[in-house]
Amino acid sequence: MQLQDLLLSLSVAISTAHAWSPTDSYAPGEITCDADVNLVRNATDLSSDEQEWLKKRDTITESAMKTFLTRATANFSDTSFLDSLFENSSYVPRVGIAASGGGYRAMLSGAGMLAAFDNRTRGANENGLGGLLQATTYLSGLSGGNWMTGTLAWNNWTSVQEIIDSFSDSNTSSIWDITNSIVTPGGNNSTFTSERFASIISDIDDKQEAGFDITLVDVWGRMLSYYFFPSLPNGGAAYTWSTLRDADVFMNAEMPFPISVADGQYPGTSVDSLNSTVFEFNPFEMGSWDPTLNAFTDVKYLGTNVTNGSPIESGKCIAGFDNVGFIIGTSSDILNDITSSYEAVLTYLETEFLSDSTATSDEYTLGIYSPNPFKGTTNIDSNYSTSIVDSDSLYLADGGEDGEVVPFIPLIKKEREIDVVFAFDNDDGSDDWPSGSNLISTYERQFSSQGKSIAFPYVPDLATFSDLGLNERPTFFGCDASNLTDLAYVPPLIVYIPNAQYSYPSNTSTYTLSYSMEERLEMIQNGYEAATRNNLTEDSGFLGCVGCAVIRRKQESLNITLPSECEQCFANYCWNGTLTDVSSVSSSNSSYSNSTTTLSSGAAESTTASSNASNSSSTSSSSAASSSSAAKANAAASVETGKLFSLLTAFGVLFSLM
Repeated sequence: MQLQDLLLSLSVAISTAHAWSPTDSYAPGEITCDADVNLVRNATDLSSDEQEWLKKRDTITESAMKTFLTRATANFSDTSFLDSLFENSSYVPRVGIAASGGGYRAMLSGAGMLAAFDNRTRGANENGLGGLLQATTYLSGLSGGNWMTGTLAWNNWTSVQEIIDSFSDSNTSSIWDITNSIVTPGGNNSTFTSERFASIISDIDDKQEAGFDITLVDVWGRMLSYYFFPSLPNGGAAYTWSTLRDADVFMNAEMPFPISVADGQYPGTSVDSLNSTVFEFNPFEMGSWDPTLNAFTDVKYLGTNVTNGSPIESGKCIAGFDNVGFIIGTSSDILNDITSSYEAVLTYLETEFLSDSTATSDEYTLGIYSPNPFKGTTNIDSNYSTSIVDSDSLYLADGGEDGEVVPFIPLIKKEREIDVVFAFDNDDGSDDWPSGSNLISTYERQFSSQGKSIAFPYVPDLATFSDLGLNERPTFFGCDASNLTDLAYVPPLIVYIPNAQYSYPSNTSTYTLSYSMEERLEMIQNGYEAATRNNLTEDSGFLGCVGCAVIRRKQESLNITLPSECEQCFANYCWNGTLTDVSSVSSSNSSYSNSTTTLSSGAAESTTASSNASNSSSTSSSSAASSSSAAKANAAASVETGKLFSLLTAFGVLFSLM
């Protein structure tokens, strides 16, 4: 069945189930709900819906895992350990994949990495890690990584192979057709562009007229949606996040459980990995495990005015607020990240397009979830601020605002019982290549008050990442559970896969907003090669080593003897605790005050790392002022052409300066 046919059948099936916005537009609308419904629960465990879904998924992944591991270890001297591993369904390893942010770079490179895991990709079983995706239970995405995961999941779990097969110079309606910039979707066709932006403006006006606050995140989400859901009416303007739970491919657990990550952020404040409240969106719920909220709400009824989870008006709820594009746009809210540098342009946009909004000016670059779905809830741990539940609105921003650009948090929760997490790092560190800072941020977080319920393996400092080339090739962290007993619990083993150049210079800027068909294919191909050690040519045994990493936690807990090949794999790929510059470790950093530096060989880990010092260069105030003035002037120059081209020009100026 062709992709468009799949989307059409999905659209018909979901429309029948009334899972779209009840207004059949971007605007949320009122629906009837049970008079005694309560939409919020305490985050003490997984939701009952997720637990029931996992029962179905575990049955599917057990078979897929056995197929994958049998192939991965086919050349091992002894494979008897597989018999022990599959004699009980509870012994089967559980896998998670985390896709980092980084704009279109992360979307495309991450797609290549994921394609290497997918047996639907041509050649993945011969020169890749094909079948591992079919054995995966969870898939988390953030910002650009969430563009990739969200696209696949909400397009009936399509494959990267199907998407690239639809690429052509003549097909301008394929998924990820980003030949033209997001700010000039029609290219030289100004009529197309004006019609696109007219539709977007109409959508957000509909939401505002329905009584809901709008911000630039609404505009951003609608702009993006046309590239992810081109076959849906109006770029999926009425397409909701909760729609997925009514789709057969998800109901039958034929795909991993998708999770999108965003950060809580109050207007005018900044966040880091130690103070942020990390929110997740999954098909059933949104909320946070962090002690500053410790609650989840039914994602389908976002927009409902509640107190402690109960609707203010009994029997009346809101649906349609959980627009897919809005949630994806929230997770990738780069507008909020650039306000200090380009405030003049953003101020202009706010004036032109949000002048009627009831939101305040310092809220315009945040995603506003109002009314606050957690208003008046009582699940916050004692001694923590109640500011989130006291507020009338919930404010969310890009999931990478806190420096944790790889969305580990949902996957390292003990309740999800994940054994190994594959981390796709397509973030922009030095020269737009990964630096390893994402892992350090998550490692540090577990020693903060926000991270009291998480555990993450020991990782090295930034200098060691660079000096040993750990940010340029796959590396395993947390290989030996016996070295992790000082943590809150034994966390998953991390298989770190960073973006690196193989066949293409894939360190493009996060703010590159257009890629030709050839560039898209090159980026995806290079991502595939980064995940497979160049199609298994750099190490023909890498597939087997991935298999060893997958079974490691279960092998340790069951005391199963591993073959010699796995021991060699751990020697080759596990970070062995080496630090190239011990003096770089900050003794005053509270994150490490309870740890001791121990350097060891083999698969042991060090209990020391260091935080990332900022290396960003500063710009003189006069230069910044000049750039801002020029941006404002260029944006204002098109005012007389009307709102459509004002929006287009302002966004164009904004991104051309980055």
